[in-house]
Amino acid sequence: MRTVKELAQITGISVRTLHYYDEIGLLTPTGRSEAGYRLYDDKALEILRQILFFREFDISLREIKSVMENPALDKKQILQIQRTMLTAKKERLERLIASIDDILKGENNMDFEVFSKTEVEEIFHSMIHHMDEEQKNVIEKQFGSINEFHKHFMKNAAKEETQKSWAKIIEWHGNKEHALETAKNPLGEEMIHAFRLRLEAVMDKLVQRKKEGFTLDSFEIREIVAEYGFVQKQLFRITYEKDIMLQLADLYQNNKEVQAECDNQYGEGVAEFFAKAIQHFYEK
Repeated sequence: MRTVKELAQITGISVRTLHYYDEIGLLTPTGRSEAGYRLYDDKALEILRQILFFREFDISLREIKSVMENPALDKKQILQIQRTMLTAKKERLERLIASIDDILKGENNMDFEVFSKTEVEEIFHSMIHHMDEEQKNVIEKQFGSINEFHKHFMKNAAKEETQKSWAKIIEWHGNKEHALETAKNPLGEEMIHAFRLRLEAVMDKLVQRKKEGFTLDSFEIREIVAEYGFVQKQLFRITYEKDIMLQLADLYQNNKEVQAECDNQYGEGVAEFFAKAIQHFYEK
């Protein structure tokens, strides 16, 4: 059996973090000493290593807990999930390394082709298929026809910046197949409205906890941020929500219009508090 201090030395994480994992039920000590100190066996160490691996991919503690407690997943399946995630990250790093090698060779045109021309065509036609008549009329008014919009869409898709953006989207989704499937099957208006109502409900809880005096480091506030991030993941149907949440925090801190709209709806200072809560949760 190992003490919490010994476990911290083995894994390189702080004693405070291990205490927090115990508080939220993510990693419960195997037992306690006569003096009441936490003790951990080899199985607990193995579980902690799995948790730390998931954290390397910026997965929230709430989701890690959900995965680890899923009765349908055994140790082998969890390792398979982690292997898939690692493979996706490895492929992305290999693409970036290859691009850097091209620059070092003097080739300035970096290869950011994420989706093939055929896949981009599929995305376009699926997008048009899911548009209502009003949306199509707006496009025809702006571009002259759907065909002209198609030409514009395909030309824009070939740009380096667009490919970079799609590469980031694939990273959020975890893999290319998931990103492509999501792009070809957008959510309907009713589902989007339902998710927005859920996000508003989470914000209402945040406002209440702020009024009650809970700090950014409290479990209550961290839990609310995790819930908001979880709903965002469902809304955008992505695997990793960290970048989106941090972009949201930046918006609430630096966009005066968004700040004003939030504070008018929820109360003075809520926008700044929410932004800092997100940053505290995801950057800590």
